[in-house]
Amino acid sequence: MTALEKATGDVVFKFEPFVLHVLCQELQDAQLLHSVAIDSGFRNSGITVGRGGKITMAVRSTHCLEVPLSHKGKLMVSEEYIEFLVQVANRKMEENT
Repeated sequence: MTALEKATGDVVFKFEPFVLHVLCQELQDAQLLHSVAIDSGFRNSGITVGRGGKITMAVRSTHCLEVPLSHKGKLMVSEEYIEFLVQVANRKMEENT
């Protein structure tokens, strides 16, 4: 809260979820891993194939959280709401495991 009170610009509370990049030898390997990731709840997962044929499988969660707290130095939310956001982010962090 002390840092927020001293802020002169915009402040955003941000939580970014688990991300795992796996280099795969074969497209079939990536497809299998993708199926497992989707079935496990990692709905933002995907496969990319680079110019050189490098196959990368990204396991990504949907547990994002991004909330503005202040604008031009003015706090836009209560301390109680910030405490709530921290609890929500901590639960999301537990879901990552």
